[in-house]
Amino acid sequence: MVTTLYLIRHGETEGSETKRYKGTIDVPLSKKGVMQMEQLLKYIVKEIKNCSNPPSPPLLKGGKGGLLSAVYCSDLSRAVKSAEIIARPHSLNPIIVPSLRERNFGLWEGMSFDEIREKYPIEFDAWAGNPLKFSPMGGESTMEMKERVIGAFDTIITNHKGENVAMIAHGGVNRIVLCHLMGVPLENIFRIEQDYGALNIVEFWDRYPVVKLINGIING
Repeated sequence: MVTTLYLIRHGETEGSETKRYKGTIDVPLSKKGVMQMEQLLKYIVKEIKNCSNPPSPPLLKGGKGGLLSAVYCSDLSRAVKSAEIIARPHSLNPIIVPSLRERNFGLWEGMSFDEIREKYPIEFDAWAGNPLKFSPMGGESTMEMKERVIGAFDTIITNHKGENVAMIAHGGVNRIVLCHLMGVPLENIFRIEQDYGALNIVEFWDRYPVVKLINGIING
């Protein structure tokens, strides 16, 4: 039986227009972000009813016959709130997985691209020269992030074979997962767009993933 993953980026956050590296800073959803998730939950319910996986029977982990068997998210409030909205029609409580957090940018958190380049020119050049392995002071590299994200992700998929499951995370997390599933070198991570409220759909036929949708935006 096919396993279907609904991989979602959390909704828009307060202050998102400033375009700063928030990383592990705990910022809440904006009103628009809440609305994005409300629209998305309706789409997911409709999509599951029309897809190859039937609703979960009562004995699955959801316990109440929901269309989703489980909803996972990081421990940052923007992901938790998004997950609570997505989980609501399925009588589920989100399962919080700290390893699904956004990248830790250390001293760079809260700063803009231009501010980083101006305040930390040497580190900025090192980042540009080796973007996957460079770690900001007090932070982590993309490669370090990949290790924790893929470890958590593989466990989630293994535990839900033949089920419908949602994972609400962050732009960097989702890009890493999609590169992993499509066999795309991580150097190409930023060729994958992940807008606020983006929906990605992946079907697993046994262990073979088929990506059906990337960066889908649901309006209305």
